Amino acid sequence: MALSIWEALAVFAAGIGAGTINTIVGSGTLLTFPVLLATGLPPITANVSNALGLVPGSISGAIGYRHELRGQTRRVLRLGGVGLAGGLAGAALLLALPSSSFDAIVPVLVGLALVLVLFQPRLAAAIKRRREAQGTEAHPEGGPALLVGLFLASMYGGYFGAAQGVLYLSLMGLLLSESLQRINAVKNILGALVNGIAAVFFLFVAEFNWTAVLLIAVGSTIGGQIGAKVGRRLKPAVLRGVIIVVGIVAILQLTLK
Repeated sequence: MALSIWEALAVFAAGIGAGTINTIVGSGTLLTFPVLLATGLPPITANVSNALGLVPGSISGAIGYRHELRGQTRRVLRLGGVGLAGGLAGAALLLALPSSSFDAIVPVLVGLALVLVLFQPRLAAAIKRRREAQGTEAHPEGGPALLVGLFLASMYGGYFGAAQGVLYLSLMGLLLSESLQRINAVKNILGALVNGIAAVFFLFVAEFNWTAVLLIAVGSTIGGQIGAKVGRRLKPAVLRGVIIVVGIVAILQLTLK
């Protein structure tokens, strides 16, 4: 179906907003997906078009965070492989399961992620004290718990992706001894990989609206640069606050839709 000029402008603007939010926190899909549905696109077509269109925005955001990615190449490769596997599994589930399958569990997951983000400094300190008391050392890369958690979060990301970034930030923030900004940089890479692998899968099995894909791609690329410039200047406490606010909005939108 063809988009009117006003629909095209709305999709483009949503793409800029989504690219900005995704780079800083995640959850940009909560902007673009409803706009695509409002243009009359079927849910599956809107979802897969959105996934492909947001890939350039994630790449743009990752480029904007390139300074924070220094020294994390091995980590990105390791976690990226897990993200690719999870994203592919989630994309397959999108075609096999009704959307109602995830409706109940997703708000709970996002809520739990927000609790972890809010209390992450205290939880991390408590875990560190416990390890010191027991004479054990933390796994430098988060251990099996992080890999399993990221696989499940990526599977959800390949399926739909709203608030996927919040899940990534909460998991890595709790299990990795890194600053929130460096974790955010890795999150942007994971988002690009998961959306990318899901989009490649959809190319062979689903129908895209290529006008919407192009508009979101261009808009999210611009937004990725805006998000990087804004996000990298935020202090950890402020960034944590932004994550929580966006996550709460995500929960409300997911439960009240």
